Amino acid sequence: TLFTSTYRSAESLPNGKPYGTGMIGMYCHAPRSISCFHKLSLDEMWHFYGGDPLRLILLYPDGSSRDVILGSEPLKGHLVQFVIPANVWQAGHCMDGGRYSLFGCTLAPGFTDDIFTGGTQAELLKFYPDREKDILVYGLSGGETSMPEGFAS
Repeated sequence: TLFTSTYRSAESLPNGKPYGTGMIGMYCHAPRSISCFHKLSLDEMWHFYGGDPLRLILLYPDGSSRDVILGSEPLKGHLVQFVIPANVWQAGHCMDGGRYSLFGCTLAPGFTDDIFTGGTQAELLKFYPDREKDILVYGLSGGETSMPEGFAS
């Protein structure tokens, strides 16, 4: 996934973390870019800006799952904004047949490396066997589940 941080609050919480952050990202068909399964310990607001619809795959702590389509055509069921609750596994990609999807994400308090956990195929398959196809494509196959230090700066 191509993305860049576009906003980081100058003010900080007492623990030194930013009050809020914003980023802009793009999923592409070529080169293929996706967001592998991960969860955040904070709510995350997604915004659709343009291009082709994107699919968010959500796996909830109660074992349920849902797909959300962000796009520019509400009459086709697309959403232009969606909040992913804290601790929900999420993955995303540009819809099949699309060339690119331009989106943004906002968090308050802001994004820091320590709120991120990557989802491994082995762990996710235990709790969401009915989503095996998606988990094998978007789940992490290795053991590393942390975001590299400084990645979100």
